[in-house]
Formats: sequence, structure tokens, C-alpha cells
Amino acid sequence: MSRFRAAKSKAGPVSGALVTRSALAALALLAAGPGRAATADPYSDSSVTAGFMATVFGVEYPSAPSAGDYVKKFTGNVRVYVDNHAAIDRRADVQAFVSALPQAIGGLSLQLTPRAESANFIVHVVDRSQYATVARHLLPSLPPGEAPGRCFVSVTYGASGIARSEAVIVSDEGEYLFRRCMVEEILQGLGPVNDSPDLSGSVFSEISRESDFVLFDRLILSALYHPAVRPGMSEAEVARVLPGVLWDIRRSIR
Repeated sequence: MSRFRAAKSKAGPVSGALVTRSALAALALLAAGPGRAATADPYSDSSVTAGFMATVFGVEYPSAPSAGDYVKKFTGNVRVYVDNHAAIDRRADVQAFVSALPQAIGGLSLQLTPRAESANFIVHVVDRSQYATVARHLLPSLPPGEAPGRCFVSVTYGASGIARSEAVIVSDEGEYLFRRCMVEEILQGLGPVNDSPDLSGSVFSEISRESDFVLFDRLILSALYHPAVRPGMSEAEVARVLPGVLWDIRRSIR
């Protein structure tokens, strides 16, 4: 089975999205249904559809052409291990955030594990002085002396799903950066690997100051982990099922 690795870092302006704005608009109108147009409401079906298509399809730094042109998600239980390397031990904060995810994301099966060898998602908490060393270990193709952005997640996936994710979060550069990186990289390690500058109220935008798991992003993740959305699906396939998916998840998400 083919596997690709995508590295998603918090590094400034976004590039490399594989979905054009015109395509997003068309898909949003398709999901909205006959006679409905996209609105300014950030929680409307058309807005969430546009956000879903922008973040789930494509990756910021693809390892191969068209490597991200399909749905990427875990198909079984996500087992998360939090590995602290930092002087400021933030494992309790990360574990609390991770433990709350199954209630916030419909359809997600996730639990903490006390053993790294049993995990398929590892969160490394590091000091900035350790960051480059850990990054080069996880991403051996990096040029000598380089490291991606201020924090990042590495996702190994294929058309049948995500096999493994590893996020690297910096502990010693303030509360805001720690919180922002924790939320963004862990969520993106679950599948919405791409960023979009158009999502101003979302953690999936490098121009956003958001550092919480907001309703808009909950809707994207819950749609991704709905059983009707399967790994390997194309944009056209997702567009056909997404209106029903959004109707379904809105009954339980407020």
C-alpha cells in the first residue's frame, strides 16, 4: 500500500493549497442545495463546506504531486502518547485537550495510552532548543540546519487512511504559542492537514489568532469523522454526501 508523509508547520503565509477559490465556491453552492447561495454566516453549510474542502484536500507541503487529493483520516482507534522533553512539563494540558476530543468530534474513537510503542499519534512537547533535533529525526529529508516553522505535525497516510501522526509543540515560548500549536497541530494530525488564509475564524489559518477549538473547526472534524466520509474519497464524492452529513452532525453539535 502506498504511503505519503505530509509535514504541516506553523510557519507564516500559506502556500500549496490544492483547491482553488473558484472550486471552493462551486462546491459550497453544491452543498447548500438548490436555490441557496453562500452567505456571510461562518457556520452556514456553505461556509463549513468551503472550510472542509480547503483543509481536508491538499497538504501544505506534499511529498508527491497530488499526494493529498483525497480524504485522510484515522479509520480505527487513535491512540495518543504525550512525550515530554521540555523543562516546562505540559503533559497534563495536552492530555486534558486530547481527552476532550471524542466528545467534541462526533465519530472519533480516541484514547490516551501510557506507552509510546502502542501509540499511532505521538505529541512531543519540547523546548525551542530541542526543536530542530526532534524535527530532523521525524523528517530526515530536511536540509541540514533547517527546521519547519514554530511547530509542526508529520502525518503518514495512504488512500486507506492515516497510519501515524507525530506533532511537535514548543513549551517555553509563552502560553499563546503553546496553546495555538497544541490545538492546531493535534487537530491537523487527525486529517485536515491543509491551511487556508480565507478561514479567518479558524485555527486552520496562519493569519488567524484563534487558539481554541471553535465551533467551525468542530464541524469540519465531525464531518470528516462521520461514517459517510471515507478515506480515499475524492472532492466530488465528498460533495455528494456532505449536505446530509452536515444535517446529521448539527443535531448533536451546538
